[in-house]
Amino acid sequence: MVKIWNENNGAAAALVVRPEEAEHVALPHGGGFRLLSDAVDTGGALGANRLTLGEGADGARPHYHALSTELFYVLDGAVEFLVGDTMASVGQGSLVVVPPKVPHAFGAAAGCTADLLAVLTPGVDRFEYFRALGRIQHGLDPFGSLLPEQDRYDVHFLDPTTWQSLRTP
Repeated sequence: MVKIWNENNGAAAALVVRPEEAEHVALPHGGGFRLLSDAVDTGGALGANRLTLGEGADGARPHYHALSTELFYVLDGAVEFLVGDTMASVGQGSLVVVPPKVPHAFGAAAGCTADLLAVLTPGVDRFEYFRALGRIQHGLDPFGSLLPEQDRYDVHFLDPTTWQSLRTP
């Protein structure tokens, strides 16, 4: 990771993250997170990660962000999104933007893998959140370990029943 300082005032920096520099958090379905930038890296402007999902794998259970907007760009594959009460299936080249306080969930469509760029703005330091998700997915930590951290990571979990009932079998 390289920060390139603005020569004019020295205050603002551009961020360059090469693929080999991004930490990879493996997920058991063959996918994983590539941790690209945390809020600390961008002066709080945004956080970004790349998420690959195995066939039909869930990406995130229902949740909302109280403070941040989340942007998803589908690099490859097909993704099912639950946004509010609406289910949408999107493919490569699609953009989904979820404003603060809007419940959402997503996962790779049945029989498909997915590759997504996710950006959260304003940024929240969430790299440790993604590491925790990796441990949970591998059965090393219980999901309940994240519940006390919802405010810290601006991820507020909701009842998964509707999401689970709408997912393509």
